[in-house]
Amino acid sequence: MPGHSSLSRRFALAGVSLLALAIAAHAQDQEATVLEDIVVDGGSGGVITADGYVGKSSATGAKTDTPFVRTPQSISSVTEDQLEDRNPQTLLETLAYTPGTRIGAYGFDPRFDSFTLRGFDMTYNGVFRDNLRQPGAGSSLYKTEPYGLEGVSILRGPSSALYGPAGAGGLYNLISKRPTEEALREVQVQHGSHDRYQGQFDLSGPLNEEDPVYYRLTGLARSADTEQVGVPDDRLYFAPALTWKPDEDTRLTILGEASRIETGGTAAYYMDPVTGKVADFFAGNPAFNDSVQNQGRIGYEFEHRLNETFVFRQNARISTLKTRADWAFAYQPNAVDPLLLDSSAGSFEERMTTYTIDNQLQAEFDTGALEHTLLAGLDLTKIRWRSLNGYGATPPLDTRDPTAGRYTAPIPYQTDDVQDQFIAGLYLQDQIRYDAWTFTLGGRYDHVSTDTENNDLVNNTTGTVEQRDNAFTWRAGLTYETPWGITPYASYSTAFSPNAGVNLATGNPFRPTESEQQEVGVKYLLPDSNTLLTAALFNIDQTDGLYYEVVNLDSGPANIQVQRGKLRSRGLELEASTSLDNGLSLVATYTYTQAKIIEGPAGTVGNDISSVPRHMASVWAHYAMPEDGPLHGLGLGAGVRFTGQSYDSDFNTARNSARAFFDASVDFDFAAIDKAYEGLKLQVNATNLFDRRDSVCSAGFCYRDQGRTVIGSLKYTW
Repeated sequence: MPGHSSLSRRFALAGVSLLALAIAAHAQDQEATVLEDIVVDGGSGGVITADGYVGKSSATGAKTDTPFVRTPQSISSVTEDQLEDRNPQTLLETLAYTPGTRIGAYGFDPRFDSFTLRGFDMTYNGVFRDNLRQPGAGSSLYKTEPYGLEGVSILRGPSSALYGPAGAGGLYNLISKRPTEEALREVQVQHGSHDRYQGQFDLSGPLNEEDPVYYRLTGLARSADTEQVGVPDDRLYFAPALTWKPDEDTRLTILGEASRIETGGTAAYYMDPVTGKVADFFAGNPAFNDSVQNQGRIGYEFEHRLNETFVFRQNARISTLKTRADWAFAYQPNAVDPLLLDSSAGSFEERMTTYTIDNQLQAEFDTGALEHTLLAGLDLTKIRWRSLNGYGATPPLDTRDPTAGRYTAPIPYQTDDVQDQFIAGLYLQDQIRYDAWTFTLGGRYDHVSTDTENNDLVNNTTGTVEQRDNAFTWRAGLTYETPWGITPYASYSTAFSPNAGVNLATGNPFRPTESEQQEVGVKYLLPDSNTLLTAALFNIDQTDGLYYEVVNLDSGPANIQVQRGKLRSRGLELEASTSLDNGLSLVATYTYTQAKIIEGPAGTVGNDISSVPRHMASVWAHYAMPEDGPLHGLGLGAGVRFTGQSYDSDFNTARNSARAFFDASVDFDFAAIDKAYEGLKLQVNATNLFDRRDSVCSAGFCYRDQGRTVIGSLKYTW
């Protein structure tokens, strides 16, 4: 939309002006200092306690602020310092250097943040925001703005004992920026590849000197194209936050967001149906490829200590999302003229509203030599999702001029689906501490009610499906902190996830997908060194998953969802993170995953799961030059992400090649030149530095890796 692009560019120019004014004002006071970002909020939303790149504790693993070494599952984090150095632009880039996380299985696609963990899809039920569920359905998937995050906590493996319906891989807890007690003021402008212009700000501190009220305002505007014609990457984002802290026993934090995202209805390259090779031109129609998503959320985190024993917490949020898109897709050569590609098209509009509230009562007490942290909770989630869809045609794509737009008339909607889901979960957990031992035992009972209404707008017919699912899930884990700092652990955990819809071949509703995990590992927080080393061995079994399969119905063969089978994922994860006094910060990972189909469609049993590599590894390092050296003020960063071979489909007929992507950064703090420039920083980040763009296939469909992007940013903090 031209109006939006113009607004974004004006916002960026305004950011340049504000940046210049801030520098000029600050130059008058050379003795001013940059204040540390001190977070007011505690651990109720999963806030990470970190030192540089090293996460030490959060509430993600137990819903109580628990050291990582005492959490009896694999858990790690993306800290604020990592976000600062790598400057990720998407959630996938944010997670790129975390173990077990597979990004890029669908190539370049700015529409969705689709990824897997330990071989299992995390897109729809694996993302949480501030320890509250952030569900997805259809194309209704919340987009994450990394600039609005303080960090990410990742809990691996089935985790329904605390969080309810969830996948086998684990969960990612996205932690919003919160108000700070000390003043924080930051403005920034960015420019980069594909005509990318962005302005952003982050302001925080006390509202005044008398009242215990603190604020934070974070926002940005971006106008940008992408490597794909007809696919913009425009965004407006605004996130206000407010904390009221009348005393040390009471805290209320309000978190909000409003954002608008404009991109394409599809970003796919053309894939030859005979050879399976991916071309270098767009499969869609630039003149019929608009996608606009508006999303917002408002919620609060309340905590009050009743006495020395009891703490009550209540976290709640209302989220809403509306997305509308037009898409077109070229799928085969025309029978008369092979230089023309036949194309289909469609339009959809989806809306989703989610209400969620989590009530917790925590008690800390002793029984003899045992120290207890007992947590009881009740959380409720209400989801309403509506999807309107229409399908039609668009003029064929001319391969002699593939970037030309082709006029397509508006496509009317033909189906209208509405789904209401209610989730109620009651949970109890006890963390029992004896000497160096910590025993964690928790269980949860969930009731899920799902009502689906399918309306055929062409034939004026309606069908309804009612589903009621109940499940008990639990977790047991043990950790032991040895005198020399090494902490071995072992755990067993389970999860379930309800499935909407029915099997069209049988007419029966789908049963919930269930999973269980056995995990052993070791964590080592090196004494007198800000370094954390972790290793984990895991085995996950998932049953009653959903597959697409061609089935003979009364109307003929149809590709439908069926439920059967069992998947098993086994593997090893290694991670090291450190931030040393000499200016070096580093995170390194290695993952081995053997994800197998134990029971499934004919021809797939015993095969590897599509697009899950056996080997993945990554390392990112940032080095700040010494203060007493000639290059003081300069910082250098470099990283490599390796993805091993994987199969193109569950039938394992062909392989995706192994590949490595290189990233880099350089930054300079102008305070090293003169104190008058304190707070001014220039930074350049490059991802996929050598522009490797191989094809990658998942579930039989092929895509192309995202190419090189380079972004320069100028930031002023005071």
